[in-house]
Amino acid sequence: MCEKWLRKFEQVAVRGVASLDLFVRPHTSAEQRETILLHWYREQLKRLIPPLLDKWQPIIGVQATSWGIKKMKTKWGSCNPTAQRLWFNLELAKKPERCLEYIVVHELVHLLERNHTDRFTALMDGFLPSWRVCRETLNSGLLAHEVWQY
Repeated sequence: MCEKWLRKFEQVAVRGVASLDLFVRPHTSAEQRETILLHWYREQLKRLIPPLLDKWQPIIGVQATSWGIKKMKTKWGSCNPTAQRLWFNLELAKKPERCLEYIVVHELVHLLERNHTDRFTALMDGFLPSWRVCRETLNSGLLAHEVWQY
């Protein structure tokens, strides 16, 4: 679907802390509504991630060369330490901002320590002592709603 169409006709409004209102033209297909909503979620993350990277990269002492957002079925984020590239799950847009911050820190720490070793845990404890609460929040529910067709 063309970006111009999305900008011209979409409107997503946040209502309270748990609701979104999606305003579209009559007869907009379910596929088009999903595309509009996913685009809106992606834009929210594109707005939220850069300030977190700007905050945490100097604190941790690392610099990611690039980052992106994609739908992932099994992870909240990923890191390629060799390329210094970070990926963030689109589903993070539906989670509290403190959880997004945890994932940003988590992936940046992987630039220092590739695996989830004792050193990795110690670094996380030093940089973000409340990280386990955020991890529990993220892991207490489903990663994403999926419709399975057989």
